[in-house]
Amino acid sequence: MPASIASVTPVLVAVFILVVGNGLVTTLVPLRGVLENFSPAEIGAIGSTYFVGMLGGTWLAPSIVRHAGHIRAFAALAAIAASAVLGFAIIVEPLMWMVLRCIIGFCFGGLYALVEGWVNAKATDRNRGSMLGLYNVMNFGGSATGQQFLNVAPAQSFTLFSVSAMSIVLALVPMALTRAEPPPLPVKAKLDILGLARRSPIAVMGVICVGLANGSLWSLVPAVIERTGLGTTVLATFMTILILGSAASPFPLGRLSDRMDRRWMIAIVCGCAVAVEIALVFVSQSPSVWPLYGLALGMGFFVPVIYPLIAAHANDRNNEGGAMNMSSTLLFLYCFGAIVGPSLASFLMARFGDGALFMHNAVVHCVLGLYVLWRISRKAPPPVDTEVQPLGQPLGQIEPQTT
Repeated sequence: MPASIASVTPVLVAVFILVVGNGLVTTLVPLRGVLENFSPAEIGAIGSTYFVGMLGGTWLAPSIVRHAGHIRAFAALAAIAASAVLGFAIIVEPLMWMVLRCIIGFCFGGLYALVEGWVNAKATDRNRGSMLGLYNVMNFGGSATGQQFLNVAPAQSFTLFSVSAMSIVLALVPMALTRAEPPPLPVKAKLDILGLARRSPIAVMGVICVGLANGSLWSLVPAVIERTGLGTTVLATFMTILILGSAASPFPLGRLSDRMDRRWMIAIVCGCAVAVEIALVFVSQSPSVWPLYGLALGMGFFVPVIYPLIAAHANDRNNEGGAMNMSSTLLFLYCFGAIVGPSLASFLMARFGDGALFMHNAVVHCVLGLYVLWRISRKAPPPVDTEVQPLGQPLGQIEPQTT
């Protein structure tokens, strides 16, 4: 395990710095949209276009990495994303913000596929949950740090957008200076959706559902909390607690999932997420600070961790391709859900009130949890593979497991 962590340390440091910037701008854009009197539909559409761009980024990421290599691809995508962030402060108009969010989504789709592929390439089936958990700790820890900058300057100022762009650019430093050996380049740059569906239907269903829920959560919850009238400080604190909860759960739950059938962990976490989200439906109707903070912690602990658990489950069964292609395929499917999620949730919010956001997510997680339980009843877990398999090459004549 220590050797595996050392091989991904530069990537983890870069992810932390990168997500400080992305976490800040992800909250800042809907907050600024509310202050600029953008409609809920416009704010939801801006959130959806991020995932439209991310869809393209995950699709092209294997080709970009194969052409330029991991480190040069990281540098190019981060530079473009930082430039797009500055555009929000220059032109304050919903349509242009949709374009800018689409560009940022494209870049971060490629960046996430690259770094998740790197982490998966260095992991084994025995420690994959722990490794992905550690990656997500850095991811959400960076995002939580980014929320604190909301208290540094007004949302209407140029300052916060410039801080976000600076952070994204600084993420280039650990990647540019690393001496760690990158993973092998993808032999074939492709998405393998049908192969993934054959080997692990839970992964396909799971990442689409996670996209529906998480896309809605990150795109719309800042606007929901802002409309409570409790103030920007409460919003920043709520988002920080939410993200700290997200940072706290991936490593321990991932490590626990390494020691059991991962599908049971996914089902249990989905059930806990449903309970928290139903509570938020009622609390959001007459909000007070401390119940909101407590439920933010619970939602952070149980909701975002579902994706890395599903990713670990899918990579356990990745007998037909490299980690880069697998990461891109998972993120590509995630984006389909995340494109639909914010627009669907904002429609429900306009019709039934802001609490509909949390009910929407509760229904999604309930459906996913029940589906996982159904799959568990049909298929036994496969044996755990303890050997490190070479990537980008055929992995023997093992029959894919369908779970």
